[in-house]
Amino acid sequence: MTEVLTHLFIGGAWTDAADGATMPVDDPATGQTLCHVADAGPKDARLAEEAAVQAQPDWARTPPRARSEILRRAYELILERTDELAHLMTSEMGKPLAEARGEVAYAAEFFRWFSEEAVRIDGGHGLLPDGRNRMLLSRCPVGPCLLITPWNFPLAMGTRKIGPAIAAGCTMILKPAPQTPLSSLALAGILKEAGLPDGVLNVVTTSRAGEVCEPLLRGGRIRKLSFTGSTAVGRLLLAQCADTVVRTSMELGGNAPFIVFDDADLDVAVDGAMVAKMRNMGEACTAANRFFVHRSVADEFGRRLAERMGALVVGPGTRAGVDVGPLIDATGRAKVEELVADAVERGAQVLVGGRRPEGPGHFYPPTVLAGVDPGSRLMDTEIFGPVAAILTFDDEDEVLRRANDTPWGLVGYVFTQGLDRGLRVSEGLEVGMVGLNTGLVSNPAAPFGGVKQSGLGREGGRVGIDEFLEYQYVAVPVR
Repeated sequence: MTEVLTHLFIGGAWTDAADGATMPVDDPATGQTLCHVADAGPKDARLAEEAAVQAQPDWARTPPRARSEILRRAYELILERTDELAHLMTSEMGKPLAEARGEVAYAAEFFRWFSEEAVRIDGGHGLLPDGRNRMLLSRCPVGPCLLITPWNFPLAMGTRKIGPAIAAGCTMILKPAPQTPLSSLALAGILKEAGLPDGVLNVVTTSRAGEVCEPLLRGGRIRKLSFTGSTAVGRLLLAQCADTVVRTSMELGGNAPFIVFDDADLDVAVDGAMVAKMRNMGEACTAANRFFVHRSVADEFGRRLAERMGALVVGPGTRAGVDVGPLIDATGRAKVEELVADAVERGAQVLVGGRRPEGPGHFYPPTVLAGVDPGSRLMDTEIFGPVAAILTFDDEDEVLRRANDTPWGLVGYVFTQGLDRGLRVSEGLEVGMVGLNTGLVSNPAAPFGGVKQSGLGREGGRVGIDEFLEYQYVAVPVR
């Protein structure tokens, strides 16, 4: 097992919180405390900000190839330590080890992708239409950034934000979720080993997010916020960014529709549902929440899905053979229980699951509900748990209208064997991403993000680095 780092990482040094405060990190499989980490306050935030601001000029001048090589070395180090990082992640977050290893590979790939993008930052040159000036167009780093990551993918959400920031030449303050700080601290250690200069990345673990983040966003020296989390918190952060017009990118909540047409290959659809619903125990913004299944195949689809979900093994993520780990905490499990109870009270039929097991840990079984009333709370609430809620529909126009009847628009899933229908429905969905006959859309080479209240901007792909770059135009008179 790798060394567990528990201090703040500021200016290249590991330090205690200024007031000596610490916070517990709990194992969701047992409810017991794994360790305590430094709990930063406002003074620590100012120190991290100062380190990032001081490091910014030199880092911005660092050759792109040098930035690229740091990311490449970090990519290789992450892969070398796959098992160590996977065990660390499972301990603090709960996902099964096999899934944690998959996340390590996914996380590392962001560093490899952006190591390649770092050397492809371009500009432009041309004669303006009036013929009087030449235009020189260059791109420069936006400046010091605040990166706020969630607990559900603690390593990958860090690399997805850190990778483009490093590639673009930006310095950073990373604030990970209080439930899962250990993966972020391990990532900081890897980047330091890979040669990242002091002050470029600063990691501030805290249970006092408001006290730490708001002064940074209102202070005028942080020029970019990248946030992944709930829509409610995103709205609050956007308001705090307004005073100093901080550039923002927001990856917020989702309420993904999963649409199965009457001509769908049900084997493919059920396979897709298992991925779209059960990845990360359903604790993902991309998780399928609302299953709209054509009335003619709804019973068969529900039977097959319940059979597959019911066969999954629930238990601690470190135990061999486990498919489904615990939810993140007691609050998360209580929310899932309340949403299921509400649906059942409104007439939903429980095909499998629906009752939490006895014993320690925050476990909840894979659950399939059929005949769900459209007015059920889980239809307009992000479930963040292993619950599939099935509703029926009769025609294409109806299902599009119902699928789009939400303030969120992150991702949707469409299953049909008709190419025309697949493209037509995909284009009709008000979402930023669509899985057409697949339950997995996330890939470092693709732009990730949503529309409506699911966020602003994109992460990953060729456009991912754009969020961390500004354009500068220089007019040069033609003599």
